Amino acid sequence: MFADFLKKLTGPNTAPLPDEDARLALCALLVRLARADGEYATVEMAQIDRVLARRYALSPFEAAALRTEAEGVEAEAPDTVRFTRAIKDAVPHDDRLAVLEAMWSVVLADGERDMLEDSNMRMIANLLGINDRDSALARQKAEGAA
Repeated sequence: MFADFLKKLTGPNTAPLPDEDARLALCALLVRLARADGEYATVEMAQIDRVLARRYALSPFEAAALRTEAEGVEAEAPDTVRFTRAIKDAVPHDDRLAVLEAMWSVVLADGERDMLEDSNMRMIANLLGINDRDSALARQKAEGAA
């Protein structure tokens, strides 16, 4: 199953991913961000589940199942660029701002700002076509919601 999804991400076809695959790509990217500092805390997993439940109207069980699937995908995926490309192709720009805010909420879930997480967020924002100012605003919104 992971192999088929990864083929879609890495293959030469540039067609946008179906909604379910774009959702899996977003979740895998959230997992990658949470793991960036070398610690994948329970509070980060819980925040990912809340983001997924809210964004996709999932039950807590469905959100946790999606996260578990995404953890496997993230562990096997070659790079972050392909996840961001899938999201950029599937999500309109205004909605990508909400995606970035959700990403910041995961990064900030453990109460610490880590240089690796910040670096990943700068790269991801750029790959999603979001400028530094809008990323900072998304971070501030995520901080205010915490």
